[in-house]
Amino acid sequence: MMLCRRDDRSYSRRMSHTARNDKRDLILSKGARVMTRRGYHGTGVQEIVQAAGIPKGSFYHYFASKEDFALQALDYIYAPRLERYRAALCNAAIAPRQRVLDYYADLVAHFARKEKPEYHCFIGGLSFEMAELCPPIAKRLSEILAQSVEQLARCLEQAQRAGEIESGCNCPALAEFISNAWEGALLRMKVCGSVAPLQVFLQQLERLLAPAATNLPGRECPAALTNATGVDQ
Repeated sequence: MMLCRRDDRSYSRRMSHTARNDKRDLILSKGARVMTRRGYHGTGVQEIVQAAGIPKGSFYHYFASKEDFALQALDYIYAPRLERYRAALCNAAIAPRQRVLDYYADLVAHFARKEKPEYHCFIGGLSFEMAELCPPIAKRLSEILAQSVEQLARCLEQAQRAGEIESGCNCPALAEFISNAWEGALLRMKVCGSVAPLQVFLQQLERLLAPAATNLPGRECPAALTNATGVDQ
């Protein structure tokens, strides 16, 4: 009988923990959607709880402040995205170079299927608004972006070892360049309402990652991507 009671208490604690996490995830999901569209400064706790359909007081059971909410929302949104990115770039059934091209081609196709391509970026909005104002948010933004670049760099290094891209390329610098170019293409797409900037990005990515054996004069890795530090000397 005592064992049953202990089991009942343990079960109740697990259910309570699950329910708490479910409520927290609901607030993060709904609130982050509002903050993505309205911006950090344009979103208050009241807008977050209204979107989640909960009393305002409940917010503080899960988050110490709006800043804490933003930090937790970054992890809630980008941890699974980074995992999907890692899985795509580590797929051993596909050659490393092709993994990179396929990943971005799939993203371009995703936006191309929309009648009017739209792009709302939580991490981009926070970067513009808060990177200079809030060191904890800036630190987390930097960590997430660095993880993304590191995953891409590892895949590029595999492609380099396989002889698929130029042996002289600095893969970390190349990964940084590709990531920055993609973010720029997304911003241009948002401005012009067309996937054309993404298509240009993909065309140039294919050129940049042209197989080493077929690289022609003038198609070598840019000098800034070939020295040891990734800095153009």
